[in-house]
Amino acid sequence: MRNITLQRTGTLLALNGLLTSFGFAQSPATPAVRPAPIMSRWEKQVTADNAWREYPRPQLVRQQWQNLNGMWDYAITPKTAPAPTQFTGAPDRGQILVPFAVESTLSKVTKPLTPDQRLWYRRSVTVPRDWNGQRVLLHFGAVDYECSLWINGGLVGSHTGGSDAFSFDITDYLKDGQNQLLLGVTDPTSTGEQPRGKQLLNPNSIWYTPVSGIWQTVWMEPVPKAHHIDEIRLTPEVDSGRVRVEVLLDKPITGPTTAIRLTAMDGTQTVATTITRSDRVAYLPIQNPKLWSPDSPFLYNFRAELVTVNDPFAGLANDKRPRRNDAERAAYAKATVTGTTTDAVTSYFAMRKIAMGPNPTGSTGNQPVLLLNNKFVFQNGPLDQGWWPGGLLTPPSDDAMAFEIDFLKKSGFNMLRKHIKVEPDRYYYLCDKLGILVWQDMPSGFLEGQNESPGDQFEPIRRSKGVEQFELELRRMMNQLHNHPSIVTWVVHNEGWGQYDNPRLSAWVKGLDPSRTVNAVSGWNDRNAGDFFDIHTYEPEPRFPAPKSDRVVVIGEFGGIGWPIQGHLWNPEMRNWGYQTYHSAAEVEKAYRTKYAKIADYYKNRALSAAVYTQTTDVEGEVNGLLTYDREVIKIPVETLRQIHAPLFDK
Repeated sequence: MRNITLQRTGTLLALNGLLTSFGFAQSPATPAVRPAPIMSRWEKQVTADNAWREYPRPQLVRQQWQNLNGMWDYAITPKTAPAPTQFTGAPDRGQILVPFAVESTLSKVTKPLTPDQRLWYRRSVTVPRDWNGQRVLLHFGAVDYECSLWINGGLVGSHTGGSDAFSFDITDYLKDGQNQLLLGVTDPTSTGEQPRGKQLLNPNSIWYTPVSGIWQTVWMEPVPKAHHIDEIRLTPEVDSGRVRVEVLLDKPITGPTTAIRLTAMDGTQTVATTITRSDRVAYLPIQNPKLWSPDSPFLYNFRAELVTVNDPFAGLANDKRPRRNDAERAAYAKATVTGTTTDAVTSYFAMRKIAMGPNPTGSTGNQPVLLLNNKFVFQNGPLDQGWWPGGLLTPPSDDAMAFEIDFLKKSGFNMLRKHIKVEPDRYYYLCDKLGILVWQDMPSGFLEGQNESPGDQFEPIRRSKGVEQFELELRRMMNQLHNHPSIVTWVVHNEGWGQYDNPRLSAWVKGLDPSRTVNAVSGWNDRNAGDFFDIHTYEPEPRFPAPKSDRVVVIGEFGGIGWPIQGHLWNPEMRNWGYQTYHSAAEVEKAYRTKYAKIADYYKNRALSAAVYTQTTDVEGEVNGLLTYDREVIKIPVETLRQIHAPLFDK
């Protein structure tokens, strides 16, 4: 038996001398990109006609929309060159399947984009006639990394950020008939310090193939010309039996005759409703709330409508009108709707509380624990990186994502740690619907030398430009994912990867969202911040974190049992590795049982709150997944996994 182990001495890492700081290697001038030698069954089914057809934004749904995924023209040019006029007749020109990155196999291109090049997209769109008289928004789920949009030759706008959704109001640039969209994209990948997760121009060890350009759904929708609902924030308050609602419009309403009607529903039955001003916080009382949990992931339906009302203060002079007080709010709540609904969106929410606190049973002494709905629930999950052999960062379909979440739940996991990647919004919708807790990492980004080594006493200083971009994208991620009840923890930094100002950032994140717990840094260099004390322990048997009286103790990464299975490897010619590598099902199961016996002991006897096993799937050269990279082989049977995990939920 060939047994390769990763030893940790203090906080230093080594893998038989093969990894140094986990492969922060210099990148070549040309990125390494290769066609996927294996693909999942869902990736094999992807076509230009079925690529991501579902409505992309389940938390704010309108009935009218147009999907723009499919075949677009593309061209790759020097970054300093003008926009191309021809998209055929050259090796770096042709057609690309949106929304898959240019480096991916599913894009039908599978070519690199260097930092000194620009990727161009072009397609024609026709706005439906029944959208006349409305504003038209063009939405991008995500584009990595910097892009500018032209429509019919006019510059509409630009965006910087690789993981967040953004939109342009393109109404003023449209004409009757066909309209030409032109998008130019640049991506520094690992030559820049922007958040990028695990992308590296020269992928190796735990660093993967770059992703450039459009990698989430592109779509259009019409909205009312005067005002429209632009954003909804829904925050459950379980202890007070209500949900906090904030509805924001695209611009303020100056007149008093327009308001927002809010409705919460259990299925189709109304359980709460009110009318409020668009620029006010409102609350919907939820009597006898059905609490959301992995065992019972109940979702309430929600509707917000922009309506006209009788002005409850008509006839009063402006200086006599009540402002921002209880009388005004009560009057609006009783106002009579007199006109038609001018805009309406549907959404959903859940009544769920996550917190750090003492064990209600008193059995953990002074050690705080993680509480779900005021009960100590151990959080058992895998490190989940969300990479796919054919699509890279882009999952192939809803069914593919649902398969993974269902596999994890059936295997006895109630949580996953989404590792330095932001998924498409529909992924979190499935987590909400199927019921699994999510620790959401902020994607890391840094230049070589800006990362801390294990045991560093001081944090590296980051340039203002890098700091500003990281914090901008962190806030965007939190805002865009706020409504998903499955997300219970924000993870600010992973290990020392670009870690800086960790106490300040964790306090800032907590201030922005006090409804969730904050993991200031998962692994390596703890700065006494946030709600978690989190260690990474890849010894053959996981060690226990030091007890803390002011924070919960968790194991943010452990395991890493590798098993390279022939016929399911990303590159059979390379050395495929795990933190410990075995070559039979029996050896893998035995090692897994040994590790989880320790986790169960720490949970029962030392108040360990959570553990994250590395990892859900193999990824490129890593073979320490519970599933192979193509998702075809389950390395430990589901029933066995569930039996091994059962002691973690022994009540």
